[in-house]
Amino acid sequence: MISIIVAKARNNAIGRGNQMLWHISGDLKYFKQVTYGHPVVMGYNTWLSLGERPLPGRENIVVSGRHTATAGCGAEFCGTLEEALAKAQASGLGAEEVFVIGGGQLYSQAMPLADRLYITEVEAVIDDAEVFFPQIDPAVWKEMTRSELRHDDRSGYDYSFVTYVRR
Repeated sequence: MISIIVAKARNNAIGRGNQMLWHISGDLKYFKQVTYGHPVVMGYNTWLSLGERPLPGRENIVVSGRHTATAGCGAEFCGTLEEALAKAQASGLGAEEVFVIGGGQLYSQAMPLADRLYITEVEAVIDDAEVFFPQIDPAVWKEMTRSELRHDDRSGYDYSFVTYVRR
């Protein structure tokens, strides 16, 4: 199964300046809980935004035709999303569900291949964002679960966790 996980604003904004738009503790905990023990596939800019350090407890696979990472950095590099997904699915432990974790270009490439979406819907509109998540077409995706609305005191944002499956 190929899954996508993302936190997005109401206008689908997800990033600016190669950084996330918010720091919501509950969302970060949710991300770790859902992806832990599974391979994660990311674009090179996402890898850079993580400080070029692998996410612990997950096989980290980076899609990049050109990269400057060194051997032993804790991630594997593939030239295409298809190569990365094949590597992730062949990796063994946890490979029954592979997560695409960003960024914007990779999300757009992965949407037609994905079986499930884990979306943190942040109740905000970010007008100056630079990176956006693709539209979720209700003819293609069916909402399966939605959490209660939560509030993050530190950031001030309200958010909920929504899971979609392909129809």
